[in-house]
Amino acid sequence: MSRTTPGRSLPPAPAALFAYGTLRFPDVLRALLGRVPDRTPATVEGWRVAALEGRIYPVLVPGPGAAGGVLISGLPAADWGIIDAYEDGFYALERLTLADGRHGWAYLTRDATAALPADWSPEDFGARHLNAFAGACLAWRRSYG
Repeated sequence: MSRTTPGRSLPPAPAALFAYGTLRFPDVLRALLGRVPDRTPATVEGWRVAALEGRIYPVLVPGPGAAGGVLISGLPAADWGIIDAYEDGFYALERLTLADGRHGWAYLTRDATAALPADWSPEDFGARHLNAFAGACLAWRRSYG
């Protein structure tokens, strides 16, 4: 069922995903996957979660400090196929070493020109956009098959 973005290879399953943006929210995962996989807090040094102009979701770019998120573990190939289809071609998939030594794959870009100087706020997203976004994800998932 994997419909990968052209030019992007998926990691071997099961593999862990470092989610720093919308995929860190259980409501979004439930809408896309029909369940909430195991998640633990995680950070990655030398990256930041940046806001994007005109978008409510972020991008992970190199930067000072550490980016926070969650490590979603044990994703089977079918889940990776859904997640990869959900992410668009703007993102590259790369394996990162987390601050605690674990590894996780992340959708990121090294094109820092797309990122705004401001960091993305998961609190703001959760308060202002989460319900509508999760609903849109559920509608997308139903159309995806």
